[in-house]
Amino acid sequence: MRKAFILSILFIIFSCTSDDNARRNPFLVDLAFQSELNTNLPQYSSLNFPGNYVIVNSGGLRGFVIYHPGNSQYFAYELSDPNHSPSSCSKMTISGITASCPCPDDNNEYSIFNGQPTQGGGLYGLKAYRVERSGNIIRVFN
Repeated sequence: MRKAFILSILFIIFSCTSDDNARRNPFLVDLAFQSELNTNLPQYSSLNFPGNYVIVNSGGLRGFVIYHPGNSQYFAYELSDPNHSPSSCSKMTISGITASCPCPDDNNEYSIFNGQPTQGGGLYGLKAYRVERSGNIIRVFN
């Protein structure tokens, strides 16, 4: 009985593995950064109103977009296309709530509402960053 118990415990220990590496995007590295956006300033004041976004070129790999869908929700995503290595053309452009990669032969598009691909053959969604709001300051960080 004891031998079966020990074998069961060993089986459980060795069969449990972290799936973090399976989900980790091989194209985008994790850079530590923090940006504070003051919504009293004109360049960020549109984030006080639902349905608006702001592109911030400092922070992350190629900058990030922060989107305010409403209520107290904010989503921030890396602007480098998550489905190929960063290159001179991999910085995405934003139109409405869609992020598009301008690389030739690349039809990758993503929603800045949920980060998921909407077009193209990519395996990865947008790289999300953490967002906290305190008063008029929105902090975006990794």
